[in-house]
Amino acid sequence: MPGSVRARAAAGATVVVALALIAAGTAVLLVLRGNLQGQAGLQAEVAAREVATQIATGTAYGRLDLPDGDDHPVVVTGEHGRVLAVSEDVRAVDGKPVRQAKPAPGGGAPTPTGDDDDDAEESGEPLPGEVDDEVRHQDGTADVDGKVGDYRFALVEAKDGQGEKFTVRAGSPLAPERAAVGSVRDAMLIGLPLLLVVVAGVTWLVTRRALRPVEGIRAEMAAITASTDLSRRVPEPRARDEIARLARTTNETLAALETSVERQRRFVADASHELRSPIASLRTQLEVGVAHPELLDVPGAVADTVRLQRLAADLLLLARLDAGERPADARVDLAAMVREEVSQRVGDRIPVRVAEPASLEVRGSRSQLARVLGNLLDNAQRHAVSSVRVTVERAGEWAVLRVEDDGPGVPEGERERIFERFVRLDDARARDDGGAGLGLAIARDVAVRHGGSLTVPEGPARAGAVFELRLPPAG
Repeated sequence: MPGSVRARAAAGATVVVALALIAAGTAVLLVLRGNLQGQAGLQAEVAAREVATQIATGTAYGRLDLPDGDDHPVVVTGEHGRVLAVSEDVRAVDGKPVRQAKPAPGGGAPTPTGDDDDDAEESGEPLPGEVDDEVRHQDGTADVDGKVGDYRFALVEAKDGQGEKFTVRAGSPLAPERAAVGSVRDAMLIGLPLLLVVVAGVTWLVTRRALRPVEGIRAEMAAITASTDLSRRVPEPRARDEIARLARTTNETLAALETSVERQRRFVADASHELRSPIASLRTQLEVGVAHPELLDVPGAVADTVRLQRLAADLLLLARLDAGERPADARVDLAAMVREEVSQRVGDRIPVRVAEPASLEVRGSRSQLARVLGNLLDNAQRHAVSSVRVTVERAGEWAVLRVEDDGPGVPEGERERIFERFVRLDDARARDDGGAGLGLAIARDVAVRHGGSLTVPEGPARAGAVFELRLPPAG
């Protein structure tokens, strides 16, 4: 598929390799061309200096040993461009015909006078019989026996034994250099597409193999979505790479989703069961009251209505907490809240004792924190024998609220289970006395959303239960 990851990866790798090869090939060609031109220039310079040395040492122009025109065409010119010597078969240089002038009488190179040497030294020019160290290079053409070719020329200046200045222009053919560069270029043009095909194919195969586990994960997720079976898991590769971590994370997400869905199912089932009892009782009483008004149990109907109202309020609060409702960000004085809430509990079976705490503020929702305290006190009232006690204190970096009772306590193995929804340790207890099993679950959820915790710590070896609420104090 053109839009697949494999296709994009193969195309991207091919483009990158192509650009890299083009850049590298261009650099290689430029370096190769420069080196070959340098070698041609060096060969031309050697040929020019050999001829210049012959003239400087007294060899007559007509007796010079000049190289073959095909290999190194040489033209020796004097002042005003007069051609003094030229290689055999060389007809023109840079499109200009060259003809050798007749040699001067004597043809030799007499020893120069001292005055001429002094003048040459002062002007910086080569002395009679010497070759200039400086050399100039230029590209041009030469017609050798009717064949015009490109050459790299070297120009060397010198003076003969008579003090006459001359210039030796020797060339080296550029045809071998261009042939070599062309051969390398042609090889690259042929090899580059083949190499790109190999790169694309290898990238496709490697990417396909690397993404095979992803396809397995996708297929399994599609099957899970179609079957709605959250107990299934995606396959986890053995490799410890990003795909394996993706598979593990996906399975963890599926496990959390399965747990959440199962929790919601249990919640709905338990809520339906809990609501059925007071609704059925209330309906029965109302039906009896309609048929026999004298038998209507008004207090019982009111009690069932209150119980139904409380259960509905608990379910509504749990729904808001599950939806991620954030608590208010107000300052709440825990000590003042405890005193106010305890003072309003006039119908408790056992009076609540409150230690005289100092002011200790936390941030959050006062109504929700009051709900936590109320649920803890309701739980203590159901289990206490003769004492319920509330304390508020500062413990390190935490504000701590404790609710203690002298009842049977909480078994160590049940100290986490009691915070689950609709869980009650005494299943034989009447529902009216034991509640619906939501109070402690609500209290822990509120504590966690306030950045704290609600636990049953290990207390001293005595009867009773201790519930400890820890909250971060207000800054």
